[in-house]
Amino acid sequence: MKTQLNFANDYLQGAHPNILKRMMETNQVEMTGYGTDPITESAIERIREACDCPQAEVRFLMGGTQTNQIMIDSLLQSYQGVIAAKTGHVSVHEAGAIEFGGHKVLELDTADGKLNAQQIKETIEDYWADGNHEHMVMPGMVYISQPTELGTLYSKSELEAIAHVCKEHEVKLFVDGARLAYALACPENDVTLADLAQLCDAFYIGGTKCGAMFGEAVVIPNPRLLPYMTTIIKQHGALLAKGRLLGIQFDELFKDHLYDTIGQDAITDANQIRQACKRAGLPLYFENPTNQIFCLVTKEQMEKLSEKVVFSFWEKYDDELTVIRFATSWSTRKEDVEALCQVIESL
Repeated sequence: MKTQLNFANDYLQGAHPNILKRMMETNQVEMTGYGTDPITESAIERIREACDCPQAEVRFLMGGTQTNQIMIDSLLQSYQGVIAAKTGHVSVHEAGAIEFGGHKVLELDTADGKLNAQQIKETIEDYWADGNHEHMVMPGMVYISQPTELGTLYSKSELEAIAHVCKEHEVKLFVDGARLAYALACPENDVTLADLAQLCDAFYIGGTKCGAMFGEAVVIPNPRLLPYMTTIIKQHGALLAKGRLLGIQFDELFKDHLYDTIGQDAITDANQIRQACKRAGLPLYFENPTNQIFCLVTKEQMEKLSEKVVFSFWEKYDDELTVIRFATSWSTRKEDVEALCQVIESL
């Protein structure tokens, strides 16, 4: 029995009804394994069309950390590291998975979770200018996410500037799209899937947090970049025998433009919660337009809130205040949003 409102994350529920329906309809159909089935092929073609990139290599993996680790490990040489924001997912919330694979995360400070082209350029050039660089970890990749871990968005011009620096210095650009559907749903967003395919060496389209039961879709615009992906995925223990389970989900998510719209309600709901925080006098940690809401609360407010709501602890702000996070998703119920707003405004 539900006793608390739960806004802890954006993967609380199972999967979009269209996915469950399709899984049941195809459950008894015998298909080949490892993603060689016709449904997976259909999903690949839908994604290629959505990205306006007919030649792209598209592969399906189980989850975000797995995807980040495999792609970073396979795109980097053994002596290279990956540049990332200090607040980035690979820096903070992946339990050292990138380092476990043998690659250092080269963290940069940011004000809003976003790297900028100038600091990336300076980091790369400082490495090469150092007389001891042969004894140091070489920057070989830039990792960003859209949206960022803090819910902020890269504009197309910002992404273009970063891509230019990466190409100029022969450094790979990889974009984590775990919450990409929520970026695409924002009126403020001007970065399309086609833009990502044009500007990035690789990126992934999030499913786990965006309506799928599980799964992420990796897009490699130049298929010659990693010609042996099946072997690479297998070596990492990530090749799913029943690959159709991933294919079915993305075939449905990319049917009738569902992925383009699935995050819209989450954005509306998040904005409603932000307004409730403002009315209640809870300062926002910073403004962002996506589905994560970060605000500052006192110890007393946090204790009172936790009696009725499940939320995420983010970090201590100072001795008096704590940053907490609410997250909405494609499946958030309107009545829960209304109830949360009432709780917030009663603090």
